[in-house]
Amino acid sequence: MSSNKKRIAALAAAAVFAMMLAACSSPSGGTSSGAADGAKPYIAIVSKGFQHQFWQAVKKGAESEAAKEGATITFDGPATEADIEGQITMLTNALAKKPAAIGFAALDSKAAAPLLAQAKAAGIPVIAFDSGVDSDVPVTTASTDNKAAAGEAAKHMSDLLGGKGKVAMVIHDQTSKSGTERRDGFVEWMKKNAPGITLLDPQYGGGDQAKSADITKSIIQANPDIAGIYGSNEGSAIGVVKGVQESGKKGITIIGFDSGKAQIDAINNGTMAGAITQNPVGIGEQLVAAAMKAIKKQSQPKVIDTGYYWYDKTNITDPKVAAVLYQ
Repeated sequence: MSSNKKRIAALAAAAVFAMMLAACSSPSGGTSSGAADGAKPYIAIVSKGFQHQFWQAVKKGAESEAAKEGATITFDGPATEADIEGQITMLTNALAKKPAAIGFAALDSKAAAPLLAQAKAAGIPVIAFDSGVDSDVPVTTASTDNKAAAGEAAKHMSDLLGGKGKVAMVIHDQTSKSGTERRDGFVEWMKKNAPGITLLDPQYGGGDQAKSADITKSIIQANPDIAGIYGSNEGSAIGVVKGVQESGKKGITIIGFDSGKAQIDAINNGTMAGAITQNPVGIGEQLVAAAMKAIKKQSQPKVIDTGYYWYDKTNITDPKVAAVLYQ
């Protein structure tokens, strides 16, 4: 285990111990209340980040559904999607408020396990969103079928390249479920269906535009015959676009994931061939709806598939697609 992961694990364990001590001294014994009698149920939401337009769209959906359901929410996320330690601190703070339910999109699917176990012991239902976690604690997970969506991206990449050529991947991380599934779904589809495509080893940019741009320029320099590059989330995809532009290399097929103004502009001007969009507003809505069902102890499926679409210049204005794009 790396020193960083050891530090995160120690932080999570210390947070759990501190909350257990607080629970022992509390008249409530640490049981979730969520709100005083007659008040609106309180749902604490901890996302992967706050800087991308994607998370703002999820927040918008959560706020809209909370207003309909008569709930109060908070929506927090670290400054960058590489800040696992910061997210653990936010989850600790959320648990300390004893909400009626928690929404959680894990940056590291294992690091938060002790805190999730503490939530379960305190009777606080957890709803995973965007990314699942390596735990049976979440009541349900509201997310895109990331493997299937990444397979769709791979299919379009192969089609656009005529089934041959060298393809690189700039992935946002290898610790979250969305990161690993958008990587594995892309790789598995290519290996099964496109023997003429040569896949380079995935590179990880933390969803950071500048880092992903630097990675892209390094890929191009080392592989002047590169034919296509796939960016697995908003920050990765925009970084790929910037990296290709800054390299001055022409003729590279770029496929992204998510939307946002920069990707929409890149598709409209032909820099990017197309992308997969999720339904971030729908993810936020489904998250809060699932939390309210959990609070009321209503049954629900273990996974809520929030859907995805491929979009490019040919269908970007289609009402069905336009409804789930954000910018």
